Amino acid sequence: MKTENMDLSNQDTVKMIVEGCIRGDRDSQQLLYKATYGKMLGTCMRYASNTDEAKDFLHDGFIKVFEKIKYFKHTGSFEGWIRRIIVNNTIDSIRKKNRMYFNTGDDYSLLNITDDNTKETEDLNKITLSAARLIELIQDLTPAYRTVFNLYIIEDYSHKEIAAMLSISIGTSKSNLAKAKINLRKLYIDKYGEIDE
Repeated sequence: MKTENMDLSNQDTVKMIVEGCIRGDRDSQQLLYKATYGKMLGTCMRYASNTDEAKDFLHDGFIKVFEKIKYFKHTGSFEGWIRRIIVNNTIDSIRKKNRMYFNTGDDYSLLNITDDNTKETEDLNKITLSAARLIELIQDLTPAYRTVFNLYIIEDYSHKEIAAMLSISIGTSKSNLAKAKINLRKLYIDKYGEIDE
């Protein structure tokens, strides 16, 4: 089966690939890797500082996918299951490198921020950028801001879930999201000029 024709929403295809990967069949592993490489690299790029780091995250993530594939229950999206493992593994890798320093200093002043109502959110919603340019801006954030921003805005986790995943408080998650938005706005203005009203 060619990777460009592979439909990972087709249960029979998924079952065939999963069973092959469980047996340790290299062809099945390669099919899965090639079929999901582009999307999963894009996911890793949002958490990485550069392309090389993203590829390292992806490589390590796929090792974890192949280790855990026997636990896939064939419920829900197979691609979503892979993405969760890749994201969790990426966050663990960043944490192991001791690169995530969360800003916890003034959580109390940010607890009332509503995530959809800030000036930064309004401005960011006005911006239309190519995926590559958006990833470039996100990569300029600190690892902590980048991680919370990705988990909340792109992966759609709640602050409660993020707090549990990262072993931080809900207030710290909110604080880091707010500061990520402020920094993204500044990065955009520095690179592309003022945001149109």
